[in-house]
Amino acid sequence: MPLARSLSVTSLSGLEDWDEEFDLEDAVLFEVAWEVANKVGGIYTVIQTKARLTAEEWGENYFLVGPYVESNVRTQVELIEPTNPILKRTIDKMNASGCKVYFGRWLIEGSPYVVLIDVAFTAWSLDRWKSELWENFSIGVPWFDREANDAVLFGFLTAWLLGEYAAQCEEPPHILAHFHEWLAGLGLMLCRRRQLPVATIFTTHATLLGRYLCAGKVDFYNNLAEFNVDKEAGDRQIYHRYCLERSAARCAHVFTTVSQITAIEAEYLLKRKPDIITPNGLNVKKFSAMHEFQNLHAKSKNRIQEFIRGHFYGHLDFNLDKCVFLFIAGRYEFSNKGADIFLEALARLNYLLRVNHSDVTVVAFFIMPARTNNFNVETLKGQAVRKQLWDTAQTVKERFGKKLYESLLVGQLPDVSKMLDKEDFTMMKRAIFSTQRQCQPPICTHNMLEDSSDPILNCIRRIGLFNCSADRVKVIFHPEFLSSTSPLLPMDYEEFVRGCHLGVFPSYYEPWGYTPAECTVMGIPSISTNLSGFGCFMEEHIADPSAYGIYILDRRFRGVDESCNQLTSFLFQFCKQSRRQRIIQRNRTERLSDLLDWRYLGRYYISARHMALAKAFPDTYMYEAQDPTSSSGFRYPRPASVPPSPSLSRHSSPHHSDDEDERYDEDLEAEKDRVNIRQPFVAKTKDGDGVPSESD
Repeated sequence: MPLARSLSVTSLSGLEDWDEEFDLEDAVLFEVAWEVANKVGGIYTVIQTKARLTAEEWGENYFLVGPYVESNVRTQVELIEPTNPILKRTIDKMNASGCKVYFGRWLIEGSPYVVLIDVAFTAWSLDRWKSELWENFSIGVPWFDREANDAVLFGFLTAWLLGEYAAQCEEPPHILAHFHEWLAGLGLMLCRRRQLPVATIFTTHATLLGRYLCAGKVDFYNNLAEFNVDKEAGDRQIYHRYCLERSAARCAHVFTTVSQITAIEAEYLLKRKPDIITPNGLNVKKFSAMHEFQNLHAKSKNRIQEFIRGHFYGHLDFNLDKCVFLFIAGRYEFSNKGADIFLEALARLNYLLRVNHSDVTVVAFFIMPARTNNFNVETLKGQAVRKQLWDTAQTVKERFGKKLYESLLVGQLPDVSKMLDKEDFTMMKRAIFSTQRQCQPPICTHNMLEDSSDPILNCIRRIGLFNCSADRVKVIFHPEFLSSTSPLLPMDYEEFVRGCHLGVFPSYYEPWGYTPAECTVMGIPSISTNLSGFGCFMEEHIADPSAYGIYILDRRFRGVDESCNQLTSFLFQFCKQSRRQRIIQRNRTERLSDLLDWRYLGRYYISARHMALAKAFPDTYMYEAQDPTSSSGFRYPRPASVPPSPSLSRHSSPHHSDDEDERYDEDLEAEKDRVNIRQPFVAKTKDGDGVPSESD
């Protein structure tokens, strides 16, 4: 049943009215994605974090379907016998027919059931299924596109699974299948073509053509209506992939996407307006202590400072206590992720800090995996020198302490001039001489395989940020995912983010944006754009996002140079904040984490599922979308107390006045913010009992 309007994130306040009860006793949910127990990109995070809430709602009738990848299964999945008798007969029948289908529990929060299909085992059917794809949908897949070949195998096997499950049911089944992205879309198309009793949902997390067009540096969002989509897809040799994605979107009972900005994109590129927008959430874990996340920030920051001490040995002529750590992280897409504009803004920030004689030093980290062959020797040497200096200092300290102890034992005040002997001074001088360096601190921590053509390194060469002593902005390019076992920077990603002061994500193409969302949940301010789903979402629900540490960069209605100037202004204003102002801002940022909790945003997926069931089985299910009571959604007002702005806030001091306390009352401000958030969603289990949230 077609709906007259698309449900948007602006309808968030209306969710409390979506209280219709659906009898899910006879329904079963299959959620199909290439990234089930198989980490490739952000969709893995979506499915992994949402699984607990969905498992609470559907119980034993929830199954995730993905590819069998042996290396992942060994560490993430516990293989067991199917608990559902119908599914057991289905899997046994498929295995007897020449397939390899596995069943188990995914070892994540919620422990959902997974059905994993070995696509390589049925590769012998590829040509036959490609022929069927052409006959039924007129889509041809070239032999050399391995990813598309996997999509064909996975799609036919998924449709086989759903069809066999329906055939094994003794009574007419109510099957709901949710497909994520084009790699899983063929299964949906086959379900509709074969007229299986399956309600279908298709979610696109980013359009294929949109990502390619943006990488080509076109004015994408202001020319959406002008693109000849068939020609553009053909020119980029992705026409067959585009056809699979577009067909899946058109065939689905319910079509969803992750943000309002991507909904506009999908309407023009996929030729269908999404029925509902399903923003991505996270599992938010609140600390029992009010400021525990601030303590974690301080602890992680100290570990980053230790790395900085080694990396800049011999050139450590700046105060680490007045050092601001910025970072950008994600897939290495130089323009799409905004690394180009970030580097240009850093060059301009460097100029502003120098001409204003600022004592603040900025260290900008680029965490983007690229092709390397090993660690940079100079970088490893820096950490070795730092450790040697630490060992020398500890040795001298022990000798000093022993002499001090012996002097006090005999009742004499120590003669300071005799506490350090000639051997101690020799040891310290040798340590100091070892820190001498004939070259600048390295930009890149690894040896790049394509150094001369690397976009980040070439841009750094152009703008001249070489970590010189006169530069107030230092750059470190770490072309590898962070790991706690690394000999260079032994921190995992979450720990590293907590230790930084600001995440910078000036993306030109970002359908949602998990990196700024993760920063928000950890209480770290971030810069996003009005072309990212996250940025648009926050702009809708916060009256003054920058006061809460969410800076929204305008990349849609401004040129590149104007956007770069705006980003430079954001960074410069942030560098002018005092330590106390940054603490206030982090407190506010962390309070926004409730907005990103699956306990709230999961309701959109629930609504999409109810909508699909009502469309596919109108005799059994009925769904009416209710207009929200307010179109403004959750709306965080501008903080009434002192904003974290250098122009209005005072410098931090050990003994601030009572007047300043009155201007910033955190408990009062937090209580006002809590009024703007409804109670968390409580999933209904099969027996009708609610599953309380962690905050209850």
